[in-house]
Amino acid sequence: MTSDDHPILVAALYRFTPMEERAAIREDLLACCNAAGVKGTILLAAEGINGTIAGMPGEVEAVLDHIRALPGCAEIEVKFSNAAEMPFYRMKVRLKREIVTMGEPDIDPVANVGDYVAPEDWNDLIADPDTILIDTRNDYEVAAGTFENAIDPHTASFRDFPSWFRDNREALLAGKANPKIAMFCTGGIRCEKATALLRSEGLDNVHHLKGGILKYLETIEPEDSRWTGECFVFDERVTVTHGLEQGSHQLCRACRMPVSEADRAHPHYVEGISCPACYASRTEEQRQGYAERQKQMKLAKKRGEAHVGADRTGDG
Repeated sequence: MTSDDHPILVAALYRFTPMEERAAIREDLLACCNAAGVKGTILLAAEGINGTIAGMPGEVEAVLDHIRALPGCAEIEVKFSNAAEMPFYRMKVRLKREIVTMGEPDIDPVANVGDYVAPEDWNDLIADPDTILIDTRNDYEVAAGTFENAIDPHTASFRDFPSWFRDNREALLAGKANPKIAMFCTGGIRCEKATALLRSEGLDNVHHLKGGILKYLETIEPEDSRWTGECFVFDERVTVTHGLEQGSHQLCRACRMPVSEADRAHPHYVEGISCPACYASRTEEQRQGYAERQKQMKLAKKRGEAHVGADRTGDG
């Protein structure tokens, strides 16, 4: 992958930090993004900032300079990758209750978080047979790829993670008072909050992958990797692989779920209209609507215009 054939810089960023005067910050930040010409989604909440933006390198850096000047954001975590085309349709800056939704208002990663583990040290941690390895991402993300021997909570949303852990705590810990637990997610934000949750539940031997899967795939060579499959990302690239190369998955425009090459060979897959996962849950009227949208998207592409479809908010 070179900057010549992948000229768009993608920056995934987050920071847990107390954030006040968010309405004013939102207005100034959106104006900065629009002036720079970047696209993507940024969330602001009392607990911090989270988002992904994309544009030419100078445009992205202009916005990052603005964000780093915000209170508490000078050391914001940013992960860079490149894309051949703009992976977003528009720019949004939204005010939310949480920058990643867990639904546990008393959890504070600033005050109480697990140990950060660098990608270079991650393999040794998860190779230990005494380590309980938990994938904190949603079920459709895990289906695209995960670490060897990771536990899949089979949750549809990160909001389901606390109840899953509490319901399965006894079986997970297997009678051990304070076992070693390692957790991971796409960019590090969910596992950072998940370790804060477990520490609040009385467990302190908890660890999480610093920079998330994206940093691991960027840092660790394929021959040394314990990762299997591709990593789902919340933009039009859909998945990435080692070296942050674009993966083979595409997005079902009906249900917004990733579809693999095998899924696309299934009789229920029709581009823009249905996939094996959603075919049975959609009505014929809905499929007709999707077909019309797909038609309009193709017409917009022929005109050299971007058709603004439903965007997914990144969890990271």
